[in-house]
Amino acid sequence: MNAVRVILADNQYLTRFGLKCLLGSQENIEIIGEAENEAELLDLVNIERPHLVIIDYFQQDHFSVSTLRKLQSLSPSIKLMVITADNNKHRIYNVIEKGVSGFLTKTCEKKEILDAIFSITQGQRSFCNKILELILERSFAKPGDECAPTPLSDREIEVVKLISRGLIAKEIAGLLNLSTHTIYTHRKNIMKKLNLGSSSELVLYAVNSGILQ
Repeated sequence: MNAVRVILADNQYLTRFGLKCLLGSQENIEIIGEAENEAELLDLVNIERPHLVIIDYFQQDHFSVSTLRKLQSLSPSIKLMVITADNNKHRIYNVIEKGVSGFLTKTCEKKEILDAIFSITQGQRSFCNKILELILERSFAKPGDECAPTPLSDREIEVVKLISRGLIAKEIAGLLNLSTHTIYTHRKNIMKKLNLGSSSELVLYAVNSGILQ
């Protein structure tokens, strides 16, 4: 497997240094650049063509939500992972709806960050537990509403519950005594059955259908 080429975008030196130390020790991750403002970042992306940009958009005069749009226009195939201290719900929902590949907070631990990167490189979207709670909170499910029968099998429902808890395929496979490949197949079938395009949509479905209490 080729190394994931990563650019770090944060105006705080200590944050970039910490991420560089954390990720630089992983043999399948290559830090190819750092940027402390939008202009530097766009130039770097244009030249280096990274697989992943890890960015904090909530930094006035350095990065913003519009930076994410510019990155997506510049390189549609690029994956964006947010690690931020922003706690504004409206802004967070707005960023998630823009299709970022991952969204974590700066309170996340090492394992959560590495798991998120792994999930993203596998073509999934990844949200930390705090962000998943916000997604659930936004759900318009009403207590007492009758739920339509789910088209999912019992095993698929188990997988949905575990995905909704923020677990990655490898963790789910371990809990259910299945192969990681089998979990990916279940997830693919679930998304196709429900006509969903992202993990966040799947979590909302789980709440609205009564799968997730």
